Amino acid sequence: MEAVVRKQTSFRLREDLLQVLQEHAKKANRSLNNFVESTLMNAMYSEPNEETVASIKEAREAKDKETFDSVESLMEELMK
Repeated sequence: MEAVVRKQTSFRLREDLLQVLQEHAKKANRSLNNFVESTLMNAMYSEPNEETVASIKEAREAKDKETFDSVESLMEELMK
């Protein structure tokens, strides 16, 4: 098993964000470094599957299509 090489670095974060990160790390019983690193890894390497991508695309396209001016017209369309 290869060791993961880490490089020390620093960031300037808003105080309120840092506080929230520290609270979440504590709740998860993890170090702040571990919590931030795993959160960033999830953000960078989480890719939705094909079904999710298709659903997102469908929702974005539907948003530009039809709008309803009343509940009745919406219900009529849903009952078709």
